[in-house]
Amino acid sequence: MTEGNFVDYTKVHVESGKGGKGSTHLHREKYIDKGGPDGGDGGRGGHIILRGNKNLWTLYHFKYQRHFKAEQGGNGAKQNRTGLDGGDVYVDLPLGTVVKDAETNEVIYEMLNDGDEFVLCRGGKGGLGNWSFRTATRQTPRYAQPGLEGEEMDVIFEMKVLADVGLVGFPNAGKSTLLSVLTSAKPKIANYEFTTLKPNLGIVEYRDFQSFVIADIPGIIEGAAEGKGIGHRFLRHIERNSTLLFLIPADSKDISAEFDILLNELKQYNPEMLDKERFVVISKADMLDEELMEEMREELDSEGAFNGAPYMFISSISQYQLQTLKDKLWEMLNK
Repeated sequence: MTEGNFVDYTKVHVESGKGGKGSTHLHREKYIDKGGPDGGDGGRGGHIILRGNKNLWTLYHFKYQRHFKAEQGGNGAKQNRTGLDGGDVYVDLPLGTVVKDAETNEVIYEMLNDGDEFVLCRGGKGGLGNWSFRTATRQTPRYAQPGLEGEEMDVIFEMKVLADVGLVGFPNAGKSTLLSVLTSAKPKIANYEFTTLKPNLGIVEYRDFQSFVIADIPGIIEGAAEGKGIGHRFLRHIERNSTLLFLIPADSKDISAEFDILLNELKQYNPEMLDKERFVVISKADMLDEELMEEMREELDSEGAFNGAPYMFISSISQYQLQTLKDKLWEMLNK
């Protein structure tokens, strides 16, 4: 999937169907002048129903359709016949989509499982026919109820990527390069910041035909939790990852300080992020020799860097320690 086809936020208008009118028919046939009321009830209007679909990975299909309207219920008829219910409209959503009221920004529903259904807008109830209003003293009522109006609203669909491992780091830290060598994904790679503007997903093939999903999240900058850079547009994707893989280049000015900034941005956005499993990799280890790596280890250990999170050195270019990294991640995911 190309980056331009990855849509993770959209606003749509939904409207359920109006209920059908009740009938005011009076029964007539040969030799029966006054057969009494026999008007049936109107059918209910169609619902707008959200449905989880595991085969969808993006909200791209809403790019060209942002209005959904269900059918109106059928009107009641003579011989006490009820009108047909209006046809329901199903709106398929990828798993991990949050549904919000566009006016209040209140979360209405979160789509988490394939096949789950949620009635977003209920169709209007059909009106009662005059058959329902007959009494001993009012034997020929000539009125019926109109159908009730359906519900109408604007909603926001906000997708949060579902992945086992989320790659976290500053722009141009090498996350896309690591994803490309660990998986068959083909993310855009270039030597400038914010090369990645949308999350990229890849499947890591592990031993014995097992696998796990890793997501390359666009780079974090200081102040992202307040909306700087592309702020909340990417931080929300990290909420769904069970393990966070922090990536810090070996040529950074201060490796420990970079980690603290990244962790602080996650904490400000959502304190629950700190409850996730964390693992730190120091990339671009091909620039270091064993002696320099050992010196850096001693310095990081003496500082108590990474708040006790385990760490290791890797190189995406030379594929140094990548299999060990897979083993570590698999162990963390399957504790």
